[in-house]
Amino acid sequence: MIKNNQTKFNFLHVLLDALVICIAYGIAWYLMIGRNRGPGAPGTLPVHVYFMALIVIVPVYLILYAVFNLYTPKRTRSRRSEFANICKANILGLMLFTFVLFAGRNRPITGPYLVNFSTRMIVAFFGINIVLETLFRNGLRMALRRIRSKGFNQKHILLVGFSEAAKSFIQRIVQNPEWGYHILGILDDDMPKGERFEGVPFLGELTELRGILSANDLDEIVVTLPLNKYEYLKPVVNICEKSGVHTKFIPDYQNFIPTTPYMEDMEGLPIINIRHVPLTEPVNAMAKRLMDIFGSLFAIILFSPVMLITALLIKLSSKGPVIYAQERVGLHNRPFKMYKFRSMYVQRPEEELTKWTTRGDPRVTPVGHFIRHTNIDEMPQFFNVLKGDMSLVGPRPERPQFVEKFKEEIPRYMIKHQVRPGITGWAQVNGYRGDTSIQKRIEHDLYYIENWTMGLDMKILFMTIFKGFKNAY
Repeated sequence: MIKNNQTKFNFLHVLLDALVICIAYGIAWYLMIGRNRGPGAPGTLPVHVYFMALIVIVPVYLILYAVFNLYTPKRTRSRRSEFANICKANILGLMLFTFVLFAGRNRPITGPYLVNFSTRMIVAFFGINIVLETLFRNGLRMALRRIRSKGFNQKHILLVGFSEAAKSFIQRIVQNPEWGYHILGILDDDMPKGERFEGVPFLGELTELRGILSANDLDEIVVTLPLNKYEYLKPVVNICEKSGVHTKFIPDYQNFIPTTPYMEDMEGLPIINIRHVPLTEPVNAMAKRLMDIFGSLFAIILFSPVMLITALLIKLSSKGPVIYAQERVGLHNRPFKMYKFRSMYVQRPEEELTKWTTRGDPRVTPVGHFIRHTNIDEMPQFFNVLKGDMSLVGPRPERPQFVEKFKEEIPRYMIKHQVRPGITGWAQVNGYRGDTSIQKRIEHDLYYIENWTMGLDMKILFMTIFKGFKNAY
């Protein structure tokens, strides 16, 4: 059983991490000092002084790895989150290393050594350690997943209750054998013993829980009771706790809370937030706003010649204003005027309000066709970003009449207005723009809203620069 071997595995993992740290440190020393070191070279420390520092460095880094949850089970953890934690631990380690180095230079005992301690080697160690640690952990992850996919190193679990949550859990386990979960079976009062779901058998009723636990050596119990059976939750949990087996609870709320919620603690009271929106946090919002201000200013200066030439061509090619201001719905459902270079012949208001642009649309001018295809028509929106109506990246804003229509037809449509709309977005770089699936567009917008990071914004901007918007016409 996994629970009997997890302590040994964790100990081995710590030892291997210590070895990786030592190797990274040794490579950094060789690259920055060792290969250029001659006999009696002035201004350098003896080799043993550098390597004695490992007596402190190794345990400090191992503690940091533990603090940043790098020794928790990795069965379902993403590579991205693990890499982020490796970087955080090493950044903090570098800061501590640097602080000790400079603070100790005025001490009579350590001063002579720390004055000559190579700062270039410290920086090299920082970068090399991140690379080696990432390679090591990815290699370990791949090896474990290969072993698990062949039926070894399995974690044996029991499901208590059959619900939509249980179905979703089982389906994920079946689709990902490399996670190494083996579901012994399901206990439920409404399903006949011997029936199966996705190959997982029903073992009996809830009253048989004690007997099943005593007869099997389990690693985990997962409580997946349906909502109409929550009166059994307390006795089930009591039996599970008395068995000493680690117990998890998956709430059955997918049908009425269709999202990935997150928990917060209020003086010991757990609170479930229905939707996690990272940009509601002040630090994140401030960082994104600063990027918008500097990014829009840079873009306005960089593209000013293109915008001036475009304005001149529009003015010479057709009658009407150069800049077209259209009402859109933005942050917190507030309307604002979004700017674009005019790409169509001037229309009657009733025509403009009821139509999207489609391929070969006769309303588009020859100049308009070019600037729409190259996305030059969107450039005046940099001024919207500077004003604060929009962001460089976010869900595209829609006209009020379409917002009224879609909020009744499409579930969760209005959630997109919890963040500033953007010039470009995750939906747009994936081809959902203009006359395309609104449902797919909203799915991509919600993914962006719930998974926002500065890195995701940068990725979308680069995709926009190098690939442009898909389906632009």
